[in-house]
Amino acid sequence: MARLLLIEDDLTIRTPLLRGLRERGHAVAAASTAMAGLRDALDDRPDLVVLDLGLPDLDGRELLRMMRAVSSVPVIVATARDDEAEIVRVLDAGADDYVVKPFTAAQLDARVRAVLRRGPASVDAQDPSLVVGGLRVDPRSRQVTLDGTLVELTPREFDLLHHLAGRPGQVVTKRELLTEVWQIPYGGADKTVDVHLSWLRRKLGETAQQPRYLYTVRGVGVRLEAPAVRP
Repeated sequence: MARLLLIEDDLTIRTPLLRGLRERGHAVAAASTAMAGLRDALDDRPDLVVLDLGLPDLDGRELLRMMRAVSSVPVIVATARDDEAEIVRVLDAGADDYVVKPFTAAQLDARVRAVLRRGPASVDAQDPSLVVGGLRVDPRSRQVTLDGTLVELTPREFDLLHHLAGRPGQVVTKRELLTEVWQIPYGGADKTVDVHLSWLRRKLGETAQQPRYLYTVRGVGVRLEAPAVRP
C-alpha cells in the first residue's frame, strides 16, 4: 500500500480519484490548494504526489519547483495541457511522470505503480543529503547535523540553510533568498534575511565577525562554504 497525496482543486475530479485509488489499496490524502499541498507533502512525507497544474493559488509548475527544492518525493503531474512543449517543461522541472486529463483512477494507479517501482531504488541508492564540511543537511528528515551533533532549526532556518548548502562556495543574493526561500518574488525586506542568518549563525556556533560556514559578502549576499582545513 502506497501513501499518496493528491493535490487537485476540482472536486468533480478529486472525489472519484480518491475513491478509485483507495479501492486499489492506496492510502490517499488530498489538498485543494498549492500551499496546503506543499505543507502536507513536507509534514506527512507521502510516497508519491499527484499534482494538478491548474491550482487556484499558484501554478502547479511553480509548486513543483518549490517541492523539488526541499524534497525528492516522486511526483506525477496531472494536466489538461497536452502540448509537447508544456510536457517537456514539466519533466524538466522535476516531474517523474505526467498524465493528461481526462484519465481514470485505473490509469493513474498504473502510473503510480510504475513510478514507485523505479522510484525507491533511486532514492535509496543516492543519499540526497547535502554535505559541506562537517555540516550535513538531510531534506528527507529535514534534520541538520554539525560534526555529528543534531542542530535544532525552525522550518524557515532549515529551508534557508538547505538552499545555501545546495550552492556551496557561491554568493547567494538576498533577493534570491527572498524569492526562493520565502517565495516573495517582489518586494520584501532584506532585514528578514539578516535576522534569520543571525539566528542560523548562533545555532552553528559562529558570528558574522568570526564565521566558520556563513560568510557575508557586503552589498551582495551570503556564501556558505566549509571551514578551511588547517595544516
